[in-house]
Amino acid sequence: GLLTRLQTSASTIRTLSTSRSHSQSIPSSSWKLGRLNHVAIAVPDLEKAQALYKDVLGARVSETVALPEHGVYTVFVELGNTKLELLHPLGEKSPILSFLQKNKTGGMHHICIEVDDIKAAVTELKEKKIRVLSEEPKIGAHGKPVIFLHPKDCHGVLVELEQA
Repeated sequence: GLLTRLQTSASTIRTLSTSRSHSQSIPSSSWKLGRLNHVAIAVPDLEKAQALYKDVLGARVSETVALPEHGVYTVFVELGNTKLELLHPLGEKSPILSFLQKNKTGGMHHICIEVDDIKAAVTELKEKKIRVLSEEPKIGAHGKPVIFLHPKDCHGVLVELEQA
């Protein structure tokens, strides 16, 4: 009856999940991918975005920090398990300015994942034909080396790697 069908289904699910985890072995590397550090959101109005997360949603929100070397103003929203980074253009050559011209209301700009050895990661990713958007890591918003991977090589997502 029903109990037999449920037991058979549970057994099938266990078999599928076990076989899937064995078939998805992780290739060995000299570096390791870490936790999600933040999701960056480009915003046309930084004050409105800060107010939404702080006053409406009740999150802890940092002060605005200018990063002229990256052409952005940043604000970090603390979320317990990760952060949101609100990005607003700083200067005429800001990459966020061109993003907002295509996406008038803003939107997700990139994700940032920590790595334990950014130099080894860059070397290996270049060998695997993953393009990086600068020759060398730059110092990012957290004062640590960062590098961006080309979105066309990462399924349409701009990926930032940050030294943990």
